[in-house]
Amino acid sequence: MTKATILVVEDEGIVAMDLQHRLINMGYSVPTVAASGQDALKKAAEVRPDLVVMDIRLRGDMDGIEVAEQIRDLLDVPPVYLTAYTDEDTLRRAKITEPFGYIVKPYDERTLRSTIEMALYRCQTERQLKQSEAWLEATLRCVSEAIVAADEDSRVVFMNAEAETLTGRKPSETLGLKLGEVVRFVSSGKQVRAEELIDTVRRSYSPVALSNHTLVAAQDVFVPIEGRVAPILNKQGGIGGVVVAMRATNHSGSARQGAD
Repeated sequence: MTKATILVVEDEGIVAMDLQHRLINMGYSVPTVAASGQDALKKAAEVRPDLVVMDIRLRGDMDGIEVAEQIRDLLDVPPVYLTAYTDEDTLRRAKITEPFGYIVKPYDERTLRSTIEMALYRCQTERQLKQSEAWLEATLRCVSEAIVAADEDSRVVFMNAEAETLTGRKPSETLGLKLGEVVRFVSSGKQVRAEELIDTVRRSYSPVALSNHTLVAAQDVFVPIEGRVAPILNKQGGIGGVVVAMRATNHSGSARQGAD
């Protein structure tokens, strides 16, 4: 199993060496330490650590919070802060960088070990989640159906290229809107509200077919479609959102104002 790599950023030489040795004895790889903000940025780019243990008060132009923010932005590596300062302003600034731990000096080895282990576990799970989301998004972008996904509040969180073409709406204009504001349907001359379809899906935990439906696309272009509205289940087995999958059955869509 590959050792997790940790970068230590601490401007007190003796403290930095002690911390490096403790982490190595715990089984981690700590190839280097940094004593300043600029040094930390340089070494982070070189070693690509899994985690940064960052002293908040550093000598030089940047403090640890500023350095951690830059490393997070550039390398997506989270910090665990190591500091003797617990004042409200420091904590407020530190929270903005979304740290994976906060160790207050003086610390004991048990606290250090548990904080690092939990931080690395969070790193692993978050990276796995991001990878899964990236794979899913890439898959949905490649399917031939138009896909529109909404979260548990029925707000649109994803549209693929087919959905953009079919609805005539750009993702940048629709993300965050209610699903009913993005997709509207007509069936047998009557409007079919997306909210009604969502309610049916939530009650039945089953997909609802869109047969003999017409999508009211942008600029009131009517497009006959077929498809379904299906639930997205969360880890607890509840409804975490819904997805609309559809394809045009007649690509000639006619421009009309309103429903019959």
